[in-house]
Amino acid sequence: MTRSSAPALCPHLPRAWLFTDPWRLPNPVGILAQQAPGLGVVFRHFGQADYKALAPHMRTLALARGDLFLVGADTRLAQNVSADGVHLPERLAHTLPRLRKRYPGWWLSTSAHSLSALYQAQQWGADFVFLSSVLSSDSPSAGRAIGLTRACTWARRVSVPVYALGGVDAHTPLPSAFAGYAGISCWKDEGT
Repeated sequence: MTRSSAPALCPHLPRAWLFTDPWRLPNPVGILAQQAPGLGVVFRHFGQADYKALAPHMRTLALARGDLFLVGADTRLAQNVSADGVHLPERLAHTLPRLRKRYPGWWLSTSAHSLSALYQAQQWGADFVFLSSVLSSDSPSAGRAIGLTRACTWARRVSVPVYALGGVDAHTPLPSAFAGYAGISCWKDEGT
């Protein structure tokens, strides 16, 4: 799916996103293979070489399934596996304009943990944003939960699509202000 093929509000973006994590999701290939096609995948390796080595296989699988595949904060790896784009943590969101210039066809997303970060992501040209942590999460990096009501209010204040991340899954009743949801531990590995 190319970035230029989607209208401004991105109705063709996936409703659900799988975020990888070397420690909390050790078998991302198996988990992705068990899901219905049409997901978004944010492949994050956090510098773990063995896990990073899974990226080409994950990309091939995502491509065959019709999934959108982004690499977390690693433009070189994104180029090497012909990813659809890059996802940035909030602390790197300021690099979005530079990345847009360098990779105009890529999907570019970022995380946000506050209303001001959502505004910044929109200003810097993010295609979509993952707002975290919407509900209580067991993620070591999750801060205090924003709460569904406040997160929804924030999502309505920006024109960029916002995904709920943290403590949400396919069964969470999300308001229409959200483009969908994303998670790590909400994805189950049926083989374990």
